[in-house]
Amino acid sequence: MREPTLKAFGQEVRHWRAERRLSQEVLADQCGFHRTYIGQIERGERNPSLINVLTLCRHLGVSLPEFFIRYEAALGTFA
Repeated sequence: MREPTLKAFGQEVRHWRAERRLSQEVLADQCGFHRTYIGQIERGERNPSLINVLTLCRHLGVSLPEFFIRYEAALGTFA
């Protein structure tokens, strides 16, 4: 279950980042993360902490409920 969960989460980060027309590098800089960390999250290779999820959502300009509503829908595509 972990891999589909992380892939769906990463897909949502990529969706919101692309919608805001941010590069991985710009988002990483705004969040205080390394660019490779954003790429690893988007590929489902990293399991970000709650603090990092909150940071991502804040800098993507999306609320947690809004983010996770889309996430739940995306999760079904990886099951």
